[in-house]
Amino acid sequence: MTAIPDEPQILQVGSPSERRPIAFRRRPPARVGLPGLVWLPGFRSDMASTKASALDAHCAERGQGLLRFDYSGHGASGGRFEDGTVSRWLEECLAIIRAESEGPQLLVGSSMGGYLALLAARALAASGETARLAGMVLIAPAVDFTEALMWARASEAERHTLMADGVWERPTDYAAEPYRITRALIEDGRRHLLLGATVRSHCPARILQGMRDTDVPYRHALTLIEHMAADPVTLTLIKDGDHRLSRPQDLALLMEAIDSFA
Repeated sequence: MTAIPDEPQILQVGSPSERRPIAFRRRPPARVGLPGLVWLPGFRSDMASTKASALDAHCAERGQGLLRFDYSGHGASGGRFEDGTVSRWLEECLAIIRAESEGPQLLVGSSMGGYLALLAARALAASGETARLAGMVLIAPAVDFTEALMWARASEAERHTLMADGVWERPTDYAAEPYRITRALIEDGRRHLLLGATVRSHCPARILQGMRDTDVPYRHALTLIEHMAADPVTLTLIKDGDHRLSRPQDLALLMEAIDSFA
């Protein structure tokens, strides 16, 4: 088992006026022939979550490389959460993948991280870097979440508050305090919508989706795969699964999906 530093490493990302320190942890591979993994966390989650920690233990056991990081405004990274946008977090994903990974990578994204994995794949393909993509495993992918899962669910009063004040205090079951959703996040998200056209993963994809997920309903995953006609994709529906999919049986399915690419 390869040891990794106790403290995360830092990659500076962005232009001088927008630069922020992005914390990451990299587990070097101990075996050859396995794709590296890049973990993309969900909205307001981080690289120390239950799934990320389980993935790290699994990779350590298999001798597989793993790269995980925190978006700006999340976890150990710098920056304010309120400054976060899809563009900003996507820039960080691409910077980490390009600077800290070598060879084909398996992108493993949870919720917003699944959406960012697809956006990153599109950007890598546009720059001729599809060789970096070994495959992807998406857990309850929150594709177009700012529009389809936030704006579309907001009441007229909530929309008015967001547009007038620039911030919407959105209640959540995952924290005592509401999430501060900014107008910039919603408006920037409209630059990155995927579901109006064919969605390309540019590699084989596995999707895990709980049917009791109220944050990203399973029908959202069905809509996604209807748009993914150009690439091989397998959808696994977990009848009693919620959004987090962090139970032992859920984690076992995740590791099985990851191992299917080796």
